[in-house]
Amino acid sequence: MAQERVALVTGGTRGIGAAISKGLQAKGYKVAANYGGNDEAANAFKAETGIPVFKFDVGDLASCEEGIRKIEAEVGPIDILVNNAGITRDGAFHKMSFEKWQAVIRTNLDSMFTCTRPLIEGMRERGFGRIILISSINGQKGQAGQTNYSAAKAGVIGFAKALAQESASKGITVNVIAPGYIATEMVMAVPEDIRNKIISTIPAGRLGEAEEIARAVEYLAAEDSGFITGSTLTINGGQYFT
Repeated sequence: MAQERVALVTGGTRGIGAAISKGLQAKGYKVAANYGGNDEAANAFKAETGIPVFKFDVGDLASCEEGIRKIEAEVGPIDILVNNAGITRDGAFHKMSFEKWQAVIRTNLDSMFTCTRPLIEGMRERGFGRIILISSINGQKGQAGQTNYSAAKAGVIGFAKALAQESASKGITVNVIAPGYIATEMVMAVPEDIRNKIISTIPAGRLGEAEEIARAVEYLAAEDSGFITGSTLTINGGQYFT
């Protein structure tokens, strides 16, 4: 059945998103990868994987509606949505500008509405849907310098719990994955001494791999995962327990 299912992965051409896109493709899903700005990375990803890429701003409703219409016309009705796109604009709160606050809330939390709303009615009509939201360890425990990011990522978890209750009777599951520190480009760009400090707080003694997040997405996206909904799966090497 996977062969007939279409999956949209937002922020799907780099980092964790790229691993998710590739993982779902390997499982036989038809994947569409969204991206926001980096044309070069998106085109390289498309050339490498053959996965079609679609550029639109996940923080903007009109942009999402248009992008999703295009995907459904070209690839097919979307049954699986992975809301993965996210940004950081870190800084101490007492010095944070409203612009930095707003940018993160817009991309990381408004996108829960703008990407999910255009799809939910189709999923309800078809009686099937898998909505998988990528939160963060810092949405669970908080993180100094990330009031905007932590607020948005905590909001993702509340959104999932509410939507899961509304959607379960229609065959739609809504779940969250909260990754810890993963060895993506973003984390590897952190100075080595700070990175080592982070690793020292992880009982597993290492950073996670993007593919480890992708495998969890594959599990939650599956036909036979219909009884797991409203859950948050923490994948953080034991760094924080909820």
